[in-house]
Amino acid sequence: MSLVKRPFDRLPRRTFVLATVLAATFPLGACANAPSFGNLFAGPDPTNLPDEPAEKLYNEGLALQNRRDWRRAALKFMEIDRTHPYTEWAKRALVMAAYSYYEAQDYEETINQARRYIQLHPGSSDAAYAQYLMGAAQYDQIPDVNRDQGRTERALVVLEEVTRKWPQSEYATAARRKIEVARDQLAGREMMVGRYYLERRQFAGAINRYRTVVSQFQTTRHVEEALARLTECYMSLGIVNEAQTAAAVLGHNFPDSQWYKDSYALIATQGLAPREDTGSWISRAFRRVTG
Repeated sequence: MSLVKRPFDRLPRRTFVLATVLAATFPLGACANAPSFGNLFAGPDPTNLPDEPAEKLYNEGLALQNRRDWRRAALKFMEIDRTHPYTEWAKRALVMAAYSYYEAQDYEETINQARRYIQLHPGSSDAAYAQYLMGAAQYDQIPDVNRDQGRTERALVVLEEVTRKWPQSEYATAARRKIEVARDQLAGREMMVGRYYLERRQFAGAINRYRTVVSQFQTTRHVEEALARLTECYMSLGIVNEAQTAAAVLGHNFPDSQWYKDSYALIATQGLAPREDTGSWISRAFRRVTG
């Protein structure tokens, strides 16, 4: 049973100061020198035209965003970064470019520009947003459980950084929701591979996969099945005490689960009942979370 990817949540929008307000706070630099002329009748040298004011470029970028022309908006903000480097305009434009690239679904450029922003301005109030954008871009590319989950793992790392560095921010709240989905996806991948091994009666390989789910992804929806499959694997191998422990832990945490009813019936065929061995790795794994 593969994980159905949830629709991507809309990004929490950062409230940006309008360019006109910025203009009052940060004076614009002087224009470049007047264009040179080869002679009285020649046109201006196109390589020596004055740069457009940052305020004008920024407002043009905002207008393009309002028209949902995301790629052109990103390019307009990147022009500020190029022509007015090391200014407050460039600083704000860089994170706006990352956001515009995200809306254009250019995830690689989203990641590139958000990473640049964090490297250049790690203490900025917008650093949390840039970090979140990086994670959102990775998250939005999470593949089906049948494919390699490297992208999911990278999304998890970046999003967990948001919750670690900025735990009280609005982006941490949004990141936690995505972390839950990413963890569920990784657990789903382990379950899929575990079932593959179990169907072929390769019990050791199956146990290793289910163990990962029980040890690392206990808060996901897959843990009930993982405990039931462990009961099945251990019974097949004749490791009765671990089978009883898996069933007991399953019953303690999910007493109304159909997986528990099936596990109880399975060990009952051998005249056994669920019984937890507190020295078992299964019992210890759950004590780490609940104790």
